[in-house]
Amino acid sequence: MLVLVISDIHANLTALDRVLEDARSFDAVWCLGDLVGYGPDPNECIARVRQLPQLTCLIGNHDLAALGSIPLHRFNTDASASVSWTRDHLSEASTSYLQTLKAKTIAPPFTLAHGSPRQEVWEYILDHHSADRNFDVLETDYCLVGHSHLPIAFVRFPGESYCLPVQLPVGVPMTLTPRMILNPGSVGQPRDLDPRAAYALLDLDSMTWEPRRVGYEVAGVQERILEAGLPERQAIRLVGGW
Repeated sequence: MLVLVISDIHANLTALDRVLEDARSFDAVWCLGDLVGYGPDPNECIARVRQLPQLTCLIGNHDLAALGSIPLHRFNTDASASVSWTRDHLSEASTSYLQTLKAKTIAPPFTLAHGSPRQEVWEYILDHHSADRNFDVLETDYCLVGHSHLPIAFVRFPGESYCLPVQLPVGVPMTLTPRMILNPGSVGQPRDLDPRAAYALLDLDSMTWEPRRVGYEVAGVQERILEAGLPERQAIRLVGGW
């Protein structure tokens, strides 16, 4: 079975549609949260994701904030303004859907979390230190996370007490080795200085992970962000991938 793994769409419908077009054929979708926030298309992105086959979808910190479950002071100024805008524009159907989502689930041999196994909403796994702390509590062979907007991976070999970073060449399937933590990167707001939308294809038959990137029409999204009255910085950062 081929699983499309996506995360951090952040209300960017143009990027999401390009990912779905580029991925082409897949059997199931695992979405690791943050469907909304920052971008101008929250309701459209939620509606699109809900239609995807065999969907497992998590809730992220921006989704929770849009529901009022996280206070605005937990975010920086621009992010807080985006949360406020999203709260004002979220439809009843979108709100109801987000309320059904969890921040963490287990699909053996995978744990899925928006942030981390230890703290499913807020913790960032950015380096081997934070990865090791999570390997210590991980109950499955593999964990898929989002939140950082960075396509990264770490492996801890059996019998070892520390992990190593894993190189992830784009478009090259990598055989999974127990135990691993993997992040597909962000669909709607990449932060690795590559503005292309990031996602991954997980083949559960061959147990491979293939990082993917696809370009999209950033200028149109920037225009919609500004027209919506969202912070200008959210438009500027898309073209630089930061």
